[in-house]
Amino acid sequence: MMNIIQRNFFRLLRSGAFDENEPVEPMSPFKWRRLFQMVMAQRVVPVFAKGVANHNGDVGLNLPADLMQQIAESQKNDDLGSEVITEEELQFSSKRLNRKMKRIINKEMNDNEISMETVDLLELIIFNVYHILNKGLSMDGIIRLGRYLRIRGDKVDFVKFDQWLSQLHLQRMAQLQGSILIEVFGFEKDEVPFVVTKEKDALRLTIQSISNLAKDTAEEWHFRQSRTGFVQNNSSVLRRNVRRSIHFYNYAPWETASSFVRNLGRSLSEIEE
Repeated sequence: MMNIIQRNFFRLLRSGAFDENEPVEPMSPFKWRRLFQMVMAQRVVPVFAKGVANHNGDVGLNLPADLMQQIAESQKNDDLGSEVITEEELQFSSKRLNRKMKRIINKEMNDNEISMETVDLLELIIFNVYHILNKGLSMDGIIRLGRYLRIRGDKVDFVKFDQWLSQLHLQRMAQLQGSILIEVFGFEKDEVPFVVTKEKDALRLTIQSISNLAKDTAEEWHFRQSRTGFVQNNSSVLRRNVRRSIHFYNYAPWETASSFVRNLGRSLSEIEE
């Protein structure tokens, strides 16, 4: 199902994020540059750089010299993509879901037996939902989720967590994220307790998303007003939003619909005269 570029992309990310070393396949300079476009689009350069360093000396790691130079520069940042999550990235498009989320978190913060690990995990799920519906599937976000489960997962109250997911209608969206960890990053099912049934389309959606995001280079505007006064739309960006909404609607219907309507309204408000 995966081509050689995609196979090497995931192998090097697994190595950089989770220290799993599967042999890399040799590729042409063109294919390595195409792979690096995917790495850049997914904002996982430090993770990729660590994966490359782990495979130093492998016969299959025949990257062109100029690309190796770019990667060497990026190795100066060993943060593994752990940028601060912004307030916007922890918001739902649905006002109703935002109110529910705030009630959940406020109640937990005032609980005598507060579980910050459970709150942190919920925020990672919401962070990924935001990116999936607004920008496309984030490998950075999925890797953050996986690393958190590996490092702090034993501290999470998964009974409470499942209740929160149910209240926010995020069971399937969380299950999709967990299924990607299983299908793409080799996690065991017991490492991802909120995956009741593995989502059968997890791998297909992941491959589609990383490929589409790397190709989506259209100028970021949706609607512009022509000199004649007619409104013109950037069909590529509009199709991209429609595509995401269709692909992920079944995983979070309420939030997907709200996100699409909000983005459409935002586009109309940005009409240039």
